[in-house]
Amino acid sequence: MGAAGVIPDEQWKVYQRVIREARAGGIPFALGGAFAFANFTGLWRDTKDLDLYILPKDRAAMIEVLSRAGMRDYYERLPYDRNWIYRSYSEGTIVDIIWAMANQRAVVDETWIFQGPEAGLNGERLRAIPPEEMLWAKLYIVQRDRCDWPDVLNLIYAKGDTLDWDRVIANLGPDAPLLKSALEVFGWLAPGRTRALPRRLWERLGLPVPEPPREPEADPARVRLLDSRPWFA
Repeated sequence: MGAAGVIPDEQWKVYQRVIREARAGGIPFALGGAFAFANFTGLWRDTKDLDLYILPKDRAAMIEVLSRAGMRDYYERLPYDRNWIYRSYSEGTIVDIIWAMANQRAVVDETWIFQGPEAGLNGERLRAIPPEEMLWAKLYIVQRDRCDWPDVLNLIYAKGDTLDWDRVIANLGPDAPLLKSALEVFGWLAPGRTRALPRRLWERLGLPVPEPPREPEADPARVRLLDSRPWFA
């Protein structure tokens, strides 16, 4: 993963304790958050936390794992919504376990846990959640103080040619207009990159099939209108 080598040792030791305790307890999990995003896009940000996706039935067992690994409930420091996440901390490092979307649109199932790609991280072989499920979840995060659509656009840019778009659209169901809107923004921001996306995707969502220019893949002038920092890896 793109995060290897940039994780502080003290932070990685906390993560490794949790990972090994979970494996010893026979609890299946998959990585999400910054680690999975870095694996898909090549963009790494050190958020000082680890997101582990689990099946809802494993919630109690995984909380016990965190306790054995020396983690404490973050609720003591800052209350949070326990309907979809359990937050723990140790030595300034956070480990979250997640079993549902924050908006309760869906719960984690075996697709999230077992169908994502494997990658190496500091000598550990770990499975990430599938990029389709990451894209699905991030489309809903458009909040007053946080928006994950930059991640959505980067996922489309990096993985758009290999995503199972039928599954993404099926997962969204009546919420497909969110994807339609994201693709319209993506086509404006990175017109050349639309060549990587299947024609049937645009047709299925009722969007005009783009006729992208040969160059550039991303329009630098439009990118700068949104953010002066690099957008795509």
